[in-house]
Amino acid sequence: MKRLAFLLVVVLVGTTMAMAQNRGGQRQFDPEEMAKRQTEQFKTDLELNDTQAEKMEKVLLASYKEMGTMRQEMSGEEDRTKMREKMTAMREDQQKEIKKILTEEQFAKYEKLMEERRANRRRGAAGGGGQ
Repeated sequence: MKRLAFLLVVVLVGTTMAMAQNRGGQRQFDPEEMAKRQTEQFKTDLELNDTQAEKMEKVLLASYKEMGTMRQEMSGEEDRTKMREKMTAMREDQQKEIKKILTEEQFAKYEKLMEERRANRRRGAAGGGGQ
């Protein structure tokens, strides 16, 4: 279950990065902006206190920066196996750090939230983007 939630976070980050690159043509992925935006959402959804929010933002920012670096390093490679392995390890580390920050109740909400977001993305992709 922990791996699933962590995988969901990475998928969420990857999807957000892809959308940010597609919007505005030359718009670049900004890890700081993304970490702040995601932290604000978690602050509301998980009822984080200021200390938790600050720690969460640091964890997210470090992950987003690391992910961006990995993408740049691996962008020209045909074999993405190494990248997937590195991303998986990074996600696991991120998940451990997030679990340290949140209470048990908050972490349960976090996992549920990540699962709902993943399910919504699946429905959106399967629906062809329109209703």
